[in-house]
Amino acid sequence: MATVKCFEDLKIWKMARDFCRDIFRIIRYDKFSRDYKFKEQIWASSGSIMDNIAEGFERGGNKEFIQFLAIAKGSSGEARSQLHRAFDCQYIEKDEYIQLSQKAIDISKSIAALIDYLKQSEMKGNKYK
Repeated sequence: MATVKCFEDLKIWKMARDFCRDIFRIIRYDKFSRDYKFKEQIWASSGSIMDNIAEGFERGGNKEFIQFLAIAKGSSGEARSQLHRAFDCQYIEKDEYIQLSQKAIDISKSIAALIDYLKQSEMKGNKYK
């Protein structure tokens, strides 16, 4: 894995940011925008993915980074579950639901792969140099 200097360089953070932008786009749809509590909930869970990746990276140690990655992975699952509800409520179309759900799955898989990599890595993070 190439040396990463800041969280903005992480592919998974970029994926999460893109996903968050997609969620922002759909919560502006007329039906969705009127369901205030649900709109805020899916917006928060999608933002939590990218935010926890960033916060964990900035902690400077692999153990803490892994902990925050696990939270981000959980938020990805939460957002994916909320996409099921959005589709069931007819807030989004089937093709959008499928596309966004796949993005959430891809993010979860990428986070899991990074967690596995960090657990195997000899490096323990900048905090312990």
